[in-house]
Amino acid sequence: MRNSSISKIKEIMSLAEQLPCFSLADLVTIEKDKHYLKILFSRYAKAGKVIRLKKGFYVTKEYFDKMEKTGQVSFYLEFIAHILYQPSYLSLDYVLYEHNILTEIPRNFTLITKNKTTHLVNQFGNFFYHKIQDKLFDGFEVNKKNNLTTAKATKAKSLFDFLYLRKNILNNKKAGAELRLNLDNFKKKDWQEFKKYLKVENSKKMKQIFTYF
Repeated sequence: MRNSSISKIKEIMSLAEQLPCFSLADLVTIEKDKHYLKILFSRYAKAGKVIRLKKGFYVTKEYFDKMEKTGQVSFYLEFIAHILYQPSYLSLDYVLYEHNILTEIPRNFTLITKNKTTHLVNQFGNFFYHKIQDKLFDGFEVNKKNNLTTAKATKAKSLFDFLYLRKNILNNKKAGAELRLNLDNFKKKDWQEFKKYLKVENSKKMKQIFTYF
């Protein structure tokens, strides 16, 4: 009986180690008892063999180690940020820093979603998801590498999202200046794209904020 149990666990882990992340439902072909799987992965998480990404969602330590060895950790974490709460795309502080528009290193993964605003935490960091109107859920690019997919806003959309979520406190040029945005590398095509989102959003407030910059 013990040998049978060990064999079953090896089979479960063999499949799990091939997946960039997994839920209990992904293992149903091997083990249908979700209560058993919860106990197993709770034990393995404490032992450091699996990493809990959110409730019922995991990655094996072996898979993550493979990402580290192949230099794919950064892309992998962006994949995780995108996949943990869908639909979503990376934007705001995280992307603005990549373009040197914000100079302070972001401590969190910041994303836009159609769903309600939420915050997730795991050993890889804090993941903040900010709700936006459905009509503004646009302006991002989907990137694929091997079997991983990420979604990330363009430079212009990241700035729009950043200002849009702060529109209630941006009441004058001084408030805009206090954001200390480095817009030197914002090109004509970026501003043209930004104006496209202004038109879709179509509020006097956002059009006024645009004049601050």
